[in-house]
Amino acid sequence: MSEFNSLDDIVKKAKDVAETHQVTNQPPMLENYNIFESDMALLELLNNLRADWGHKEVSKLGEVLGQSQWINKGFQANQNPPKLHTHDRFGNRLDLIEYHPAYHELMDLAIEHKIPVLPWVNQREGSHLVRMAKNYLYNQIEAGSACPLTMTFSAVPPLRKSPHIGSQWLDKLLNGRYDPANKPIEQKTGVTIGMAMTEKQGGTDVRANKSYAALLSKKDKTYELIGHKWFCSAPMCDGFLTLAQTVQGLSCFLVPRWRPDGNKNQIYIQRLKDKMGNRSNASSEIEFRGAFGWLLGSEGKGVKTIIEMVALTRYDCMIGSSALMRQAVAQITHHCHYREVFNKPLDQHPLMQNVLADLCLESEAALAMTARMAKALDNPDDKFEQNLLRLTTAIGKYWICKRASSHIGEAQECLGGIGYVEESILPRLYREAPVNSIWEGSGNVQCLDVIRAINKSPETLDSYLQELSKAKGKNNDYDHLFKRTVKQLEDTPSDAFEFQSRYFVERLAKLMQACQLLLNGNPKIADSFCLSRLSEIRGLNYGNLPPSVDCKFIIDRARPKLN
Repeated sequence: MSEFNSLDDIVKKAKDVAETHQVTNQPPMLENYNIFESDMALLELLNNLRADWGHKEVSKLGEVLGQSQWINKGFQANQNPPKLHTHDRFGNRLDLIEYHPAYHELMDLAIEHKIPVLPWVNQREGSHLVRMAKNYLYNQIEAGSACPLTMTFSAVPPLRKSPHIGSQWLDKLLNGRYDPANKPIEQKTGVTIGMAMTEKQGGTDVRANKSYAALLSKKDKTYELIGHKWFCSAPMCDGFLTLAQTVQGLSCFLVPRWRPDGNKNQIYIQRLKDKMGNRSNASSEIEFRGAFGWLLGSEGKGVKTIIEMVALTRYDCMIGSSALMRQAVAQITHHCHYREVFNKPLDQHPLMQNVLADLCLESEAALAMTARMAKALDNPDDKFEQNLLRLTTAIGKYWICKRASSHIGEAQECLGGIGYVEESILPRLYREAPVNSIWEGSGNVQCLDVIRAINKSPETLDSYLQELSKAKGKNNDYDHLFKRTVKQLEDTPSDAFEFQSRYFVERLAKLMQACQLLLNGNPKIADSFCLSRLSEIRGLNYGNLPPSVDCKFIIDRARPKLN
């Protein structure tokens, strides 16, 4: 029955109401809480993998990032993308990129908390895990600036092998200071490193690159570079690792923005890329017109030299995608806990529970696999760990980065229309997700890299299967799929493997996620993951969990708790 009997009743009621628009049935803002202390999966992993010594410093960053002002800085950096100034008003070349102040504040925070350098300056058990945790938290608030952070992090190994460039580069990279000034590194307190590999005619096929380098000094290993780069990430960095042809073949160089003599190097920014996501980060096209650079590694061994950097950035893509999924899960579990539909909270409706729990499982599995890679990085002298790292990086990069896009798309539906508007973080997460699949090699490239690794070093697959065997006997669905997959790998002819490589890489990825959950995760989470991912195919979309899964437990575990 209506409470109104006539139009007069409606008019009288309207006059009695002070406001015509009242906000009800909306959740409180998800802010002013510790995003680390609210993440049970991350907390447990640090403890289980012997990185609990980092709890205090990770929690300190988690408290800062959960505050409303820092969440807003992430929005500001993306709503005000970088601007390129090629020339000053007199026509002098500038090649200067202007960022919103929030971008610099976020970079300063990340570097203060040692996200680019922690494992290099504190080499103890668990240092890569602690750094992974910090990077995972940071990416949830602002992922675009994570690009120069990861390149700076991953440039350390090749720079350490190149003492001829001088100690200043590493010293200022590792000192944990952010200095965005555009001037020679001698005048700066800290430096960041970018990357410029892709060219128009080659893309993934970097051996087709046409940029070339002419020798200046054999003694100093200095060269002059000429060419064009179709993508240069973070062009306001102080130096760039790049590839160019020499008489010996494709070679790797560090090209600084300023020459050692104090003059601006001949690096010219042509334009910024107008990207669908990753808006806070400047991606550009550049030209080398006689740019000065130092040779890293040996002439003709450019891919071998830069591949260590590439491997680490691919690993960071896993971190980034896992972080985007976690932020999506935090948003939807929080929203659905408070939002009521048909007289009860959304997370009490069985169908919504199925979808929410499924998305939570995907997120926690991605984190578990990524954390295993951090553990391998913490053991650089262990052959088994390095074999595992070699193969799992490609498999994880393929699977986790691909899953992020569909995962976040489903998460948007859980919020309905407000998950589609820009006031929500979900649209930014959705636009951000594909970059991790594309950058440093698309899905097909990762599958081909898996084949390359197995063919060149069969022991990498042996180590991978040995790792998987550690979880045998803990879950019947896991045991069955593991046995069947090994048999299929043995029976598939080598000349047919490329065509089916996505099939095998997906299976190996899900097995590794299940393995890590069974070994180091919560038993309910692990068994639910195995039942829903490794047994019969129940459906292709999220929300196809079997009735025996305890959805309420999974959702409550994942939901962030406000202070």
